[in-house]
Amino acid sequence: MSVELLAPAGDLLRLKVAFDFGADAVFIGGKAFSLRARASNFTISDIAQGVRIAHERGKKLFVTVNIIPHEDNFEGIEAYLTQLNEIGVDAVIVASIAMGRISKRVAPEMEVHISTQVSAANEYALQFYKSLGFDRVVLARECTLEDVRVLVESQIIPIEVFIHGGMCVNVSGRCTLSNHMSLRDANRGGCAQSCRWRYEVTDLYSGEMLSKPDLSFTMSSKDLNATPHLKSLLEMNVASLKIEGRMKSEYYVASVVNAYRHFMDHHEMLDEENQVAQTLVELSKAASRETFDGFYEKLPHSNSILYGVNGAGVNQDFVGVVRKIDLEAQRMWIEVRNVFQVGDTLEVFGPYHENRQWVVQDMRNDENIELPRAYQPMSLVSLPLITPIEIDEFIRKGTL
Repeated sequence: MSVELLAPAGDLLRLKVAFDFGADAVFIGGKAFSLRARASNFTISDIAQGVRIAHERGKKLFVTVNIIPHEDNFEGIEAYLTQLNEIGVDAVIVASIAMGRISKRVAPEMEVHISTQVSAANEYALQFYKSLGFDRVVLARECTLEDVRVLVESQIIPIEVFIHGGMCVNVSGRCTLSNHMSLRDANRGGCAQSCRWRYEVTDLYSGEMLSKPDLSFTMSSKDLNATPHLKSLLEMNVASLKIEGRMKSEYYVASVVNAYRHFMDHHEMLDEENQVAQTLVELSKAASRETFDGFYEKLPHSNSILYGVNGAGVNQDFVGVVRKIDLEAQRMWIEVRNVFQVGDTLEVFGPYHENRQWVVQDMRNDENIELPRAYQPMSLVSLPLITPIEIDEFIRKGTL
């Protein structure tokens, strides 16, 4: 059985990108009953189109129904799950046993996957979810590599694990900072990511500020990057390796899926140390936050937390997308995302060709006037044609 690579998507564009770059399955959120309420999310019509795109390619589509429901959150759930089943969704991801059981009753053809939010981390939990007829468990992100090994070898139920993306500063899904600080329920789609805010440290009694403005306090976790343990997870034959990030850009999805797909397809043929190093370099081109390897090797310590920084630095390697190719003029048109200029080394990457690098010698605007630099986001500039190349491939800074 091959190991599934499961990618996130916030809209149809990112769903297509994820499949193009090698995801075996994609998980999305609907307009209701899903966390990440601020993501674009999918209407029923969008979900139906996503199913068609997935199944035409022999891939799968999962839908998150992962809120922690209060009494008024069950209204309409049976009709919603029935609709998902009718349009061919392969599985729903739930954090509520009640919603999982409803899905099994009204939509028996659709798999039910238990979310990481339930913090399943032992055989008793897996036996329980199996007894209810559920089909897969996403393990708690607090599991070690040895925990994963034991639970996969138990063969109780297929196991899914996270390998990349945001981590919760608390036990996944149990944080109430957002509720307390902003009245936005983190477990019903409203997380304000309060752990990433900047806080002032003051004396409890005098009210005197103890922190300087440039030393304000934050407490968010670094992002997960399990590349050093990827070969072990593949050899364990877990059911699925999951990437977090339904609110991330299409460039992020492309970069991360591409890096892990390459590792998964070549890990038996290439030297592991070099493969890990290459993958880490590729992933660094997409990440905007520092990473660590989670709980896989050992219990994390203070080095896994972004104390004193908000970790929101923006990676500006992504400079554009190929939007038009003019074979007669031998030029290609790039939709600008970040600043680049004549003399810069650029790299084009996409799902169909090896990455190519070159130095920009000539750049023009839509009036064919020479430009020294491109700096206006979403504007179009033309460059001499580099082949092979495809529409919608990505352009980023290179390293020649």
